[in-house]
Amino acid sequence: MTMLAPEVDASRHDPAHLATAACLFRGLGDANRLAILQHLTLGEHRVRDLTEHLGLAQSTVSAHCLCLADCGLVTSRTQGRSTLYSLAGPEVLDLLAAAERLLGLTGETVRLCPRYGTQAPA
Repeated sequence: MTMLAPEVDASRHDPAHLATAACLFRGLGDANRLAILQHLTLGEHRVRDLTEHLGLAQSTVSAHCLCLADCGLVTSRTQGRSTLYSLAGPEVLDLLAAAERLLGLTGETVRLCPRYGTQAPA
């Protein structure tokens, strides 16, 4: 099976566009934020639910949810005294699925990367 290359959009090579894309990946570059996103694939959750399911402090979950909302990756709505978070759209699901496929292809290579992996100097 031959894979076709996606159409090349010259604007995607623009430095400003690339800087914005890098900001997106920095927003995704935290294990707690990824855990929250993955949990939200199951549906809408309150911060309290996420705190219990993920074993994180309420302040940590709230801060990460706000970051994800600021990045446009999750949406929120108020219900009584609670804020409920959900994925902003199916594209977030697509991105997480693509990342899982890529991790399946690269195996431990990303984790072992001397520059950005778990053993990289801080």
